[in-house]
Amino acid sequence: MGAGAGLYFALKFEPGRSWAVAALGLTLGAGYAAAVSQSARVRIACALLAALSLGFGAAKLRTELVRAPVLAREIGPVGLDGRIEFVQQRGQRTRILLGDITMRRLPPERTPGMVRVSLRAPSELLVPGNWVHLTAVLMPPPGPAEPGGYDFGREAYYLGIGGIGYAYGKARPIAPLRRAGLSERIALGVAVLRWKITQRIHAVLPGSTGGIASALVTGDRGAISGEDEAALRDAGLAHVLAIAGLHMALVGLGLFWTVRALLALVPALALRYPIKKWAAAAALASGAFYLVISGAATPATRAYIMLASMLLAILFDRPALSMRSVALAAAIVLLWKPENIFEPGFQMSFAAVASLVAVAEWERGRAKQPGRPHRFAGVRRYLRGIATTSFVGSLATAPYAVFHFERATHYAVLGNLLAMPVMGFVTMPAAALSLMLMPFRLDAWPLRLMGWGIEAMLAVGRFVSGLPGAVSVVPAWPAGALAVLSLGGLWLLIWRRNWRWLGLFPMAGAVAFALTAPGPDLLVARDAGTVAVRGPDGLLRFVLPPRDDYTAGEWLKREGDSRTSDMAVALPADGVRCDGFGCLARAHGGYLVAVDLRAEALAEDCANAQVVVSLAAARQLCHGPQLVIDRLDVAQNGGYAAWFGNKMRVRTVAGERGVRPWSMPPKRQSSRRHGRPGP
Repeated sequence: MGAGAGLYFALKFEPGRSWAVAALGLTLGAGYAAAVSQSARVRIACALLAALSLGFGAAKLRTELVRAPVLAREIGPVGLDGRIEFVQQRGQRTRILLGDITMRRLPPERTPGMVRVSLRAPSELLVPGNWVHLTAVLMPPPGPAEPGGYDFGREAYYLGIGGIGYAYGKARPIAPLRRAGLSERIALGVAVLRWKITQRIHAVLPGSTGGIASALVTGDRGAISGEDEAALRDAGLAHVLAIAGLHMALVGLGLFWTVRALLALVPALALRYPIKKWAAAAALASGAFYLVISGAATPATRAYIMLASMLLAILFDRPALSMRSVALAAAIVLLWKPENIFEPGFQMSFAAVASLVAVAEWERGRAKQPGRPHRFAGVRRYLRGIATTSFVGSLATAPYAVFHFERATHYAVLGNLLAMPVMGFVTMPAAALSLMLMPFRLDAWPLRLMGWGIEAMLAVGRFVSGLPGAVSVVPAWPAGALAVLSLGGLWLLIWRRNWRWLGLFPMAGAVAFALTAPGPDLLVARDAGTVAVRGPDGLLRFVLPPRDDYTAGEWLKREGDSRTSDMAVALPADGVRCDGFGCLARAHGGYLVAVDLRAEALAEDCANAQVVVSLAAARQLCHGPQLVIDRLDVAQNGGYAAWFGNKMRVRTVAGERGVRPWSMPPKRQSSRRHGRPGP
């Protein structure tokens, strides 16, 4: 099913709605054939085909259901009216999500359904459900910084966000423009509840400690400082900030144990009624409440589905099959939001839990030899469990961490051994108790206890992340290598016979390919003025001080380069010569790259250089180089990446994204020479 969804998103064009109908028909036909066939091989093949077509059709249907206008260009300052859907504090700024928008400059059919706006001026009006007027500058959600990079535009499309920007001045209150429906009132009620809980947490626990506390309760991570987040990440504790299995188990199963223990104290109840089922029902309800107030992110949804399957098994006196629970959770998440197949949270969460379940099933199948009971057996078992889960989880998620975050941590087991007891026995119980006491305004002391646990966890994070060799910054892996490794890993985890070990071969091949795949020799940002070339020493250097600091930083991160963009600017010693008209750089493979700031430099550089990047229009003026990129090209195609060698290979952001609802169609252009790539 995931492969079917991935196939849909890999297309360079948007399939018509008839494709969804055909996929549904193929799903039903293949499913029926799988049900009636007498051949095991035919059943397996038809079931796989049905799941593949179901994933494809679900992705297409999801795209149609969320379809909404996306801004085509920057507009503003412009006045807009709308209803606040979500509020998040980000340092000195407040970020809001505005829905039900009206703008004077755009007709309703071209107005985005929602926009994300940052405000500097604080205001008591910034509460979910309030209607406000803003003056803002809005832009289309940006695409990847380089071909194959993270696509925020696609993520924003499925969140319903058609523009992002910043506001001038304060928000002003206005009368509601329309009455909300029942489902909208429920959603706004949940948003207001989450906002109030977050505000209460910050009132008791200010600063980054309160930011981590709100991340653990409501999923709002906006107030966490960059230093604290980096310390937890480099200590292998980043999973603590994403509400997932650990949090859901501590809340749901903790309440299950507490309720059952309290009911067991009353013999009249314990001997006559199914108190275990009552405890399971209470845990199921508490888990559902936690899922709602946490924002129902993908890892939390997966964890709740697995928790619910286990608790429902208790209610109906059935065994809970762990790996099937993982499959059920994955199927529900992919049918609900197929775009999650690209989310780091989805990939890392399911990779970790599937690996842990496979190890648990393997351990259950081993023959246990009776032996003499050991002193402190419970403590040893608890610490061994933390070490095993940390090691297996870190190993399983390492490829995805490298792909998305270009980092690999090495002391995750130590970090979790030191931090998880505090998390399990102090932080999360205090969080649950504070939620129970919050309606009575008695939550201050459990929140302070929670803050103490968070400070202890941060101390562990700072200590472990400060150890020598705690983290490695590595180049990002190619997407194809990650896909092959994932398929090999699934083969290894799901099968129970000896041929499961065949999955190691594609995994090893994917790792080898990822470690040897060459990076681009030339990168050009969408402003045409931020240009990096790979020198003879294999390092990327910026020909000029980069104008687009964000893109420059993303390039270095994907390279596994810990330098800042200022440190990576080329010097004359690196073979770069500059004057008032532009720069010349000798790139990897001996290619001469010219970056022209003025049109007067084009004549000479076009005669001598193999590659020309020009801030001026060069379409009719430059005919000699193998590759010419000017400001009109990047405006149309986005960023460029090129690999030099016997045959030059060029990729563009627009070419990788294709013509999809979340990417604007490239403008028509006439055929041109010099290897200038189209979309």
